[in-house]
Amino acid sequence: MRSQRSTRLVIAASTLAVALGATGCSSGSGDGGDGTELSIYIDSAESSVTTFDGLITAYKEVEPDVTITTETHPAGGEGDNLVKTRLATGEMNDLFYYNSGSLFQALNPDQTMVDLSGEDWVDSLLPDFVTTVSTDEGLYGAPAAASFAGAMIYSKPVYEQLGLTVPTTWDEFMANNVKIKAAGIDPIAQTYGDTWTSQLFVLGDFYNVLADDPDWAKEFTANERKFAEEPALAGFEHQQEAFDAGYFNKDFASATYDDGVRMLVEGTAAQYPMLTGNVAGAIGTNYPDAADSIGVFPIPGDDAASNGLTVWMPNALYIPKSTEGATLEAAKKFTAWLASPEGCDAIAESTTLGGPFVIDGCDLPADVPAIVSDMQVYFDNDQTGLALEFLSPVKGPALEQITVEVGSGITSGKDGAALYDEDVKKQAKQLGLDGW
Repeated sequence: MRSQRSTRLVIAASTLAVALGATGCSSGSGDGGDGTELSIYIDSAESSVTTFDGLITAYKEVEPDVTITTETHPAGGEGDNLVKTRLATGEMNDLFYYNSGSLFQALNPDQTMVDLSGEDWVDSLLPDFVTTVSTDEGLYGAPAAASFAGAMIYSKPVYEQLGLTVPTTWDEFMANNVKIKAAGIDPIAQTYGDTWTSQLFVLGDFYNVLADDPDWAKEFTANERKFAEEPALAGFEHQQEAFDAGYFNKDFASATYDDGVRMLVEGTAAQYPMLTGNVAGAIGTNYPDAADSIGVFPIPGDDAASNGLTVWMPNALYIPKSTEGATLEAAKKFTAWLASPEGCDAIAESTTLGGPFVIDGCDLPADVPAIVSDMQVYFDNDQTGLALEFLSPVKGPALEQITVEVGSGITSGKDGAALYDEDVKKQAKQLGLDGW
């Protein structure tokens, strides 16, 4: 699925970070006096806390009589369970920040959330985002971050030093790797000490899957397509191929995500399949001088004519049905501000930019890092497509363990894909989907 807009979009980071704090921590801005108070439930990832601190401060200037505080929960599965429990018991905060796409669908939004489809700001949203926070009965989320891509992050200095050009096919990519390895540089950083980072060869390849078979996501949801068959098999097999060729860093089994970013910045590794939002955030925090030296290109497939980025939609802010009366009106007013150019500006000032916003009317800051300007070309040229998790509710929990095995030479790409087909079957049955 390709984006249907060529509008210039602003960029901001979103991340799949590990939780940094415990449930119950809170922050907020100022003294609201006798005004309205709002509480927002967010994950404890540093990027989320920083972003909402910035949003709360900016909104205080607009609505000084509204006091907003945040309460944090762990990221990942533990946090998911806490969110589900609060929604099920009617004890959710006034608003909450959570994933869009398949994880959002698992929250039973028609029964647990306030329908926002009648709000004026909905018309300004990118259609791709609308699909990820909607059901047949309503629209429930306002974007609280920005989109980002799963792609190949690379060192521009290494490419310049070796006279390499950005590849648009897998064969060109592998030819570049031959030259990089010959120069004594690790062609591809892999960081299985953080197992979630192993998934990008597969997840980031999904643009290529849809380019070959536009109905793949729909038919996968109906149990009519498999990862162990082409075109989806390619992501698993490419990861195996890169391992077999010896293109990973020697410490790939223990290296962490932070190590991967450092290797790119230092030029000891040339490329890293990763999420652009994560890398942009890490560069902004730890390596600001490298902002212009780290670029991005799509994970290439077989056909240069269909080269493009796999894109993730941002997390959203939702209002539970337990929020009522004047508090509900205040919550709606905050989401309307969030989904405006002023909200975009507040996010851009609170976090390092790493992927396009999904709201019309936002302007791109002049000082974006190279990773952003590289991405913008694909958005402008309509060369983006959604990641699978935004097109299908079927997502197995064991992918990161399976791709660690494939990327470590323990399991072949074809066997890994077959294992994942079995993994997703469990969730599809739990969701009661037809055909499973």
